[in-house]
Amino acid sequence: MVKPLKTLEPQQARSRESLRKLLKAAAEVLGQHGVEGATIPRIAEHAGLTPGAVYRRFRDKDTLLETVVLGILERQERTLRLSLPEEMAAKIPFAVLAEQLINSMVISYRSQAGLLRAIRQFVQGKENTPFWKKATKLEFRAIEYLVDLLASKRGEIHHRDPRIAVALGLRMVTCTLMELVLNPSNDKSWKGLMPKDDQALKRELLLSFLNYVGLESPGTYGIPGGAGTHTELQRTGTFDDMKGWASFQERYFRRVKPA
Repeated sequence: MVKPLKTLEPQQARSRESLRKLLKAAAEVLGQHGVEGATIPRIAEHAGLTPGAVYRRFRDKDTLLETVVLGILERQERTLRLSLPEEMAAKIPFAVLAEQLINSMVISYRSQAGLLRAIRQFVQGKENTPFWKKATKLEFRAIEYLVDLLASKRGEIHHRDPRIAVALGLRMVTCTLMELVLNPSNDKSWKGLMPKDDQALKRELLLSFLNYVGLESPGTYGIPGGAGTHTELQRTGTFDDMKGWASFQERYFRRVKPA
């Protein structure tokens, strides 16, 4: 009875590794070629498999992409909670936390624009399906976690409804990034009216967010210039209570792909 189990273990391990490679390849192809270009033959070739091997696991492209997208969203939320637990966030001043989040969001949207654009298109195309409901729920849970972390610092927020202020402020940030980064206009007449580079974009988004939530004195943390924030943080000694914060940006906001 024991011997058959031993012979199955290597097969199961190979099967899991094959699936991992397939999902990773599908995410990469989706990001590089978009929803229309993410064909089964192209994904199979990228994964080092035959199209037949893919179809033995997934009945069609949509089923495969649904699995990929849900996996990315699940890891996104899980990694966020591990990288930025409530006890860590509680020790970080509101303005500093907001700066790190917005900086990381800009980096994420820029570096993963193709994948984020494709995910958004694919999810929107499945509106009111069971998959769409799962995907939107996972997205909402990640955003709600960030809202709760920031809104818990209501003593630093000067708005009559801190939670709504934070939620709408983050919504404005994400909508701006979608407009400027994921779906940029080819109309060059706007060029002189928009931030000239990502550093300027980060700064303007942060200032807009802090002003909207009514932060009493953003200059306390050196926010207007952007660079003063970390100097102030180090001066106050807050970094002593923030093990792992320095790598938070890299560990979370690079948008976790299937591993």
